Amino acid sequence: MAGRPAITSPRSSRVVAARRLATRSFRAKQRLFLAEGPQAVREAAGHPAGIAELYFTQDAADRHPEIIEAAYATGAALLPTTDEVVASLSDTVHPQGMVAVCRHLDTTLHNALRDSTRLVVLLAHVRDPGNVGSVIRAADAAGADAVLVSGESVDVYNPKAVRASVGSLFHLPIVVGLPVESAIEQSRVAGLRVLAADGTGPLDLDDEADSGALSAPTCWVFGNEAWGLPEEIRTLADAVVRVPIHGKAESLNLSTAAAVCLYASARAQRREP
Repeated sequence: MAGRPAITSPRSSRVVAARRLATRSFRAKQRLFLAEGPQAVREAAGHPAGIAELYFTQDAADRHPEIIEAAYATGAALLPTTDEVVASLSDTVHPQGMVAVCRHLDTTLHNALRDSTRLVVLLAHVRDPGNVGSVIRAADAAGADAVLVSGESVDVYNPKAVRASVGSLFHLPIVVGLPVESAIEQSRVAGLRVLAADGTGPLDLDDEADSGALSAPTCWVFGNEAWGLPEEIRTLADAVVRVPIHGKAESLNLSTAAAVCLYASARAQRREP
């Protein structure tokens, strides 16, 4: 399947169209996005949405034949190509010889919030794509059931967000374009306690964990990297919780704070009664 390159020019109309997926408007119009590198492509091939196209070099095919076969099994168009073409599609300094054009995989809030849902993340006004991807990865690692993303946040299909998720984008339900207020309201309707994470919150995460409160089904709300959560969102939450700083650090960055909160909830929810 990986014989002589079928596409050799970065100016190929097919490659040009794929390269346009670097822009949010074109991604939204086509309902497609790019995922690069063996790890992301492997996870994409296992997602029900599947892969539309896969560009790969001969070297990448030799190193990862199982990924090529998995993509083929999903019905993806396999496009052997050159290092130059892959580099033109890549967002990294050192491309790994494999870029997939993937179909959007977000779902509805109704599908994401089920009776069995116990741990959810809501990203409110988060603008850094690296943070969005890192929080999705932390949510996946902590066993969260879904990630909800406000309409004011950065696009989860931004190449940097996809890369920072390290494949986790394909592992759990993602809901995008949500008004924060309705996301919180529907989370509460689904039986989730809504906790806003903020460095100035009146409640201490350690105290919440020690009291057993974190064992309840929870939606964690994380805000903007620079200014946190605005007061109108804080007031919508059932409680505002801070991660305690025991050393001299001024604060934690968003993805680290999210990981700490999510693992505190995951531990509490998995603890035997």
